Amino acid sequence: MSELRVVPAWRHGQERLYVCLPDGRNIAWYDREAARVNLLVRDHREEVLEALGPFVTGAVTVGPPPVPTPADLARLALHPDDDLAPNRPGEALLVALDRDPGPAHRLRADPRRRALTAERTVGEALDLLDGAGWRVLHSVPLPGGDRVHHLLIGPGGLFTLHSLYARRQKVTVADPLVTLGRRTTEPLLRRLRADAGRAAHALTAEVRPVLVLVDPAEVAVPTPPREVRVLRESEIAGFVRTGGLLKPADVEALFALARDRTVWTAAL
Repeated sequence: MSELRVVPAWRHGQERLYVCLPDGRNIAWYDREAARVNLLVRDHREEVLEALGPFVTGAVTVGPPPVPTPADLARLALHPDDDLAPNRPGEALLVALDRDPGPAHRLRADPRRRALTAERTVGEALDLLDGAGWRVLHSVPLPGGDRVHHLLIGPGGLFTLHSLYARRQKVTVADPLVTLGRRTTEPLLRRLRADAGRAAHALTAEVRPVLVLVDPAEVAVPTPPREVRVLRESEIAGFVRTGGLLKPADVEALFALARDRTVWTAAL
């Protein structure tokens, strides 16, 4: 029996089945939509087809990947556990809620669910930018248990985006403080700048922080905060219309680097 493993993953909303050696290295993948098995190691052709047997339906084309780009090769070299590209918006919160759903009945809604709604809302808006030359990663883990909600890479540069649930609330931003409704004020912008700095360290590139407010009733920003952009989720499409900083090849190269979980282990 073949020792190869078949690992499903999603890319741009499409499922791919990766075939891995026992050490985790990818040697092939099956693209259902294209009905094609792409082989990276020809010597394992028969073993790959045997492993994919239960998943393949109909006739398929088998052969080497069609003209792979450097970014494709970098992605395929990743162990599936180290590839951040399949992460859904709010991935870390989804995992936490699955492990500990909390009490079935409580007087107040679980704040994690509000945070998840915010990350999903912003994540969906960001995923729509793919056709415009932008790439996005969600729920990027940082050492110490922190994470970047969204990392956006495109013609206008690199950005870390923090999603904040503000439904029907007044939000006041007075650098570094952010006040949400009647809740306690917190120095959120200080954290956003720190996260952007850690991302810049990991990727050796300039990264700018963005605070995205989801469905606020009112936004008050008496003085523009230092380095941090403040947006409503409805303003994302306009925000990314800027360009001219990165070429498409640079975007793909940075995305290939950023999707590797091990790159972030050194993000101070």
